[in-house]
Amino acid sequence: MKKYFVCITLFFLLFLGVAFAENYPHQSNVLWVTTPNHSDWIYKTGEKAIVTVAIYEYGILQDNLVIDYSIGQDCLDSDTKGNVTLKGGKAEIALGTMKKPGFRDCVMSVKLKGQTYKHHIKVGFSPEQIEPYTQMPKDFKDYWSKAIEEQKQCLSAPEVKFVEEYSSDKVDCYLVKLQCYKPGRYIYGYLTKPKKAGKYPVVVSPPGAGVKPMNPLKTIFYAESGCIRFDMEIHGLDPSVDAQTYKDISRAFGDHHENGYLANGITDRDTYYMKKVYLGCVRAIDYLSSLPEWDGKNMIAQGGSQGGALALILAGLDSRITACVANHPALSDMAGYAEKGCTGGYPHFGRKYKGVQLTPEVIKTLSYYDVVNFARCISVPVFMTWGFNDNVCPPTTSYGVYNVLTCPKEALITPVNEHWVSLTTRYEQLKWIKSKLK
Repeated sequence: MKKYFVCITLFFLLFLGVAFAENYPHQSNVLWVTTPNHSDWIYKTGEKAIVTVAIYEYGILQDNLVIDYSIGQDCLDSDTKGNVTLKGGKAEIALGTMKKPGFRDCVMSVKLKGQTYKHHIKVGFSPEQIEPYTQMPKDFKDYWSKAIEEQKQCLSAPEVKFVEEYSSDKVDCYLVKLQCYKPGRYIYGYLTKPKKAGKYPVVVSPPGAGVKPMNPLKTIFYAESGCIRFDMEIHGLDPSVDAQTYKDISRAFGDHHENGYLANGITDRDTYYMKKVYLGCVRAIDYLSSLPEWDGKNMIAQGGSQGGALALILAGLDSRITACVANHPALSDMAGYAEKGCTGGYPHFGRKYKGVQLTPEVIKTLSYYDVVNFARCISVPVFMTWGFNDNVCPPTTSYGVYNVLTCPKEALITPVNEHWVSLTTRYEQLKWIKSKLK
């Protein structure tokens, strides 16, 4: 099946050429250049980190500007504040050190021609030794095995509808509706597959966080290149509804407040909203593994942020997954803020998420839903990538997940990245997927 991915390689190379045609597209006129005195941005605990700062406007090096800064542990309050003045176009900021493995974040601001510009940089201290806060309940595996078995008792036949507007002479697209968890609970997804008869690998892709429309054309090149792909919707909303409807629902249900889906039913493991989501992902594998066009060998979970979390959860929950690719996974070490001086993962319960406190009941529920515990169960190969400057899914929690993996694993660490990945990184993931096909 590896030959089917040649076209994907060409697709990415073409787009890489377009992406690099501009320098800093869609960016500010002001460019910050921050350079740690360790080129990999990593220090041992006890070592002191220093960052050299330079600022350019329109490519012209600036001087005699005052930079205000605050420094603190990853996604926690600052413990150090001060300012420095650019001399000869440069200044140095001492970030201090850490006694325990983790990350320090330096947030900077400068005023230039009456406007304020901000920047930040995180550096790691022995991050390969980061241990997550989350512990695995004794009945974790039994709980999820039982839940999967219960789901099998109430499943109806899938509803599959051909979607002409997303189909072509090479690809057939279908809108799929699947019952999951309990009667009346559903998920949707766009299934794209090659029109040509044959047997193909499958990539299942859960979505990022939020309630938002889907467009299968963004990933149609997978099917064009010989791969079945299933882009999932997890809330039971028909993805063909108009964008305004999605916006209305998102305002009521998707934002970070006590009525948001990530907080719904969070005080009990059996009432938590995400139970339906996790089981819905398993239900998607039930359906995909029944397709006559599946090659019967390759079932790959892939996603970013919440989608990266769900990809890892699937890999730990369902033995039919043969490989996993995850970008900066959310839902990782979610109860971390319960411990003083500990960084928690998205959605930042107990800190940024309104209306949710890390009570004993909430912490117990989260232990059954945290990526960390599913990662402990993964046996298939995993490829992860994350950046240091990410404040949505902080590097502390990505390392926490990666460090507990005992399966074959590879990491592409991109320190400068915030909550995004480049086309180059996506190409590296594609090469990795190709290498794992059986």
